[in-house]
Amino acid sequence: MNNNVILIGDHKSFMVTAIVKELEQNGYNVLQTELDVTEMNKYHVDMGVFVLYLDSPEEHEQELLYLKNRITEQHLSLVVIGKHLELERLYSIIPMNILAGSFVRPVNIKELGDNLDEIQRKGLNRDQKKRILLVDDDGTMLRTMKAWLEDHYQVYMVNSGMAAISFLMKNEVDLILLDYEMPVTNGPQVLEMLHQDPNLAHIPVMFLTVKADKDSVLKGLALGPESYLLKTMPRPQLLAAINEFFVKQRVKDMQQ
Repeated sequence: MNNNVILIGDHKSFMVTAIVKELEQNGYNVLQTELDVTEMNKYHVDMGVFVLYLDSPEEHEQELLYLKNRITEQHLSLVVIGKHLELERLYSIIPMNILAGSFVRPVNIKELGDNLDEIQRKGLNRDQKKRILLVDDDGTMLRTMKAWLEDHYQVYMVNSGMAAISFLMKNEVDLILLDYEMPVTNGPQVLEMLHQDPNLAHIPVMFLTVKADKDSVLKGLALGPESYLLKTMPRPQLLAAINEFFVKQRVKDMQQ
């Protein structure tokens, strides 16, 4: 089991230092970072459970919004420690229901440790699922697709081609469902960028599109994706197509 804890907070704080010491004594490997977007971005979701020690949340709204987006898009497991009023302010930015847990200071370290153990066990079950990255500039489409797939797969979401590239530089996935038509950087351009990067070229890609005419389909397939899926497909048909892809991939891997 991954025993890493990424503790977000002022490393000069006496309370943060005390929590680090207690967690390490309970067998956790604690990695520390400040409540800063650039610093937090260095730690990806597979490194462990994130624990935020709240201090003056009203001064860190942008950083907390960043964490909210990561929780929503990347299944970040975030536990928060703070005073009652601090937690109430936090919940106005990050809804309580998307947090992995919250604790009122002073925190009971044993209770915190038990909570982290449970989160990690859930993480192991989650990590056994295939990982799919959804790329679409339509937020409604992203949420719909995520709802359709998340019972069967570990689903991540980004809303632009460049955000997809940035995400893939730090996270591994087993399949990309890529919107064909997007502003700024469209699906074909993203696919070309992936093919040109030796570290990303191996990731299978399926195009998502609303265009069902023969010319559009042939044009899309000529770019070399694994498949070409219509956004109008009903949920059972979409799931069947993705499931079939992974079954064929597993058989191919067994034969090699």
